[in-house]
Amino acid sequence: MSLSDLEITGYRSIRAIRFPLKRLTVLVGGNGVGKTNLYRGLELVHAAATGDIVLNLAREGGLASAMWAGPRKAIDKPRLVFEVGLDTFRPGDDEAAFVPRYSVEVGFGDRYEAVFEQEPQIKAESLILPGRRSVTLLERKGPAAWYRAEDGRMRQLDHPLLASETALSALRGTLPELDAVRHMLAEWRFYHGFRTDAASPLRRPSLAVTSPTLDADGGNLGAVLATLRHIRGDTVDLDAAIDQAFPGARIEIPPPQRDASFSMVFPEVPHRPFEQAELSDGTLQFLALLGALLAYRLPPFIALNEPETSLHPDLLPALARAIARAAERTQVWVVTHSAPLAAAIAEEIGITPRTVIRRDGATWIEGLSEMGIFPDE
Repeated sequence: MSLSDLEITGYRSIRAIRFPLKRLTVLVGGNGVGKTNLYRGLELVHAAATGDIVLNLAREGGLASAMWAGPRKAIDKPRLVFEVGLDTFRPGDDEAAFVPRYSVEVGFGDRYEAVFEQEPQIKAESLILPGRRSVTLLERKGPAAWYRAEDGRMRQLDHPLLASETALSALRGTLPELDAVRHMLAEWRFYHGFRTDAASPLRRPSLAVTSPTLDADGGNLGAVLATLRHIRGDTVDLDAAIDQAFPGARIEIPPPQRDASFSMVFPEVPHRPFEQAELSDGTLQFLALLGALLAYRLPPFIALNEPETSLHPDLLPALARAIARAAERTQVWVVTHSAPLAAAIAEEIGITPRTVIRRDGATWIEGLSEMGIFPDE
């Protein structure tokens, strides 16, 4: 199941936008155009699947901070809307067999039975299979929710939902298609900068537990690399990326005991391994990105926000190649300030990076039509 498009309305610098996503999507642009808001909008869809969207908005400063602050028509509701389209292909099919659209709407409004005064409230949700005769799998209005049972009939949830909980996360085991969508969205991974300070999890060995996927904070990096080396027995891509970035260097990953760790050996000091705590910020950041992109099992969707942070420009071609390799196994979205990184990715895999701009004060993507497509594709 892959993400086909993203639609956001009323969120921060985004008045309203809908655009398609490919197997590998690269958005590039300067400061203040709203790239991170596009990234965060998709992260909030992920939070809807895990049931944390209201908590995430509260951490951003509440709905008043997250709401579009530009001009609004009198008939426009003060709401945030996030919607995604998903495609599923079966072997041998020419068309998507299961093409659901999930939407969640958050806003102020009438008080529920249990809600704080300034708390963002989930006002509506839907999961629909579009077509000549659209099929509704899930519908939520305020605290009431309905779902399509296996007999094809819509059934109402027997208890009201809180304003802070999503129907998508609350309804489990009611319909396989609904469970599949929730699981897919919840498995997305977002990497927007790894801590590299002295207390960073990256600088400490991780517990020796088989780890097929990198955690959001990179805290299990040692275990992810050890899983590649000692469980999968294949570090060809990892070793090639390190050699491209640091010619003549190698990574040492000893068999884990209680902990899993790694070190780097550089050609200038061939007999002196540098442990995790000793590596430079840029080297550690680069290795964490390799852990995210080259792990044993990749999540169904990976989003990278400004992955070039702390990296020397010489490392960007190796990062671009790792991103291209990851896109062979999963869907990847990259948001970046770096035109050289975007160009390097385009050279690796032949995609067209898209430029994020401000249009009439709102975030937009250059070349995007009002219909939500890129005519040049």
